[in-house]
Amino acid sequence: MEPLVLTNPEGPVRIAPEAGASAVYLVLQDAAEQARECDWEIVLPEGASLRMVFLSLDGALLRNRLHVSLQGRHAACELSGLCLADGSQEMDYDIVLAHEVPQCRSTQLFKNIVGGRAVTRFNGLIKVVPDAQQTEAYQANHNLLISETAKAYTRPQLEIYADDVKCSHGATIGRLNPDELFYMRSRGIPQAEARLLQQLAFCNEVLEKIPSAGLREQLQLRIENRLRQLALGL
Repeated sequence: MEPLVLTNPEGPVRIAPEAGASAVYLVLQDAAEQARECDWEIVLPEGASLRMVFLSLDGALLRNRLHVSLQGRHAACELSGLCLADGSQEMDYDIVLAHEVPQCRSTQLFKNIVGGRAVTRFNGLIKVVPDAQQTEAYQANHNLLISETAKAYTRPQLEIYADDVKCSHGATIGRLNPDELFYMRSRGIPQAEARLLQQLAFCNEVLEKIPSAGLREQLQLRIENRLRQLALGL
């Protein structure tokens, strides 16, 4: 399925597919020195499935606030995101994902590469109401700091009021793996390229969520160029 591409959206956006429908969205945020804030309201009825991939590549301030409500049985929501931040940029995700009925599934995977004096924030809440049995909900936020002054704040949360569920959440904040860098350097790869390869590998898990191979390849090149800018502090 070809994704619907939304470029630099602003203001409130509501997504409410029909029962049994499937939809894929790619949200591309590349606003240079501008600020963009967007509030997302997402409602999924019975049997509906939604996949959204956020690519926050550039912008003075990028802020996404999502409220997702799974309101029909067998609804499924998959959210993924990648932030590339440097300079004094700020990129935030604030997500509330509510399982309102039984037998629904949700997954979240958000990754950030942070350089310069940039700051990223991830605040994600999964809420499972008392009657939402047989829920499956998973959430992960991983952050890669590529400068000494970069900062990443992460707050994954679970609020569960049902007992027959499979739910997990987690977060990591780290730096480039020195052992991997040493291995690549020992094979003749220059340090700058070795660092770039590590960062591209970190991004791939999110890029693989884009179902269109042609679009995915275009964005891989775009992300590689942006990572080279981060390495130069541009």
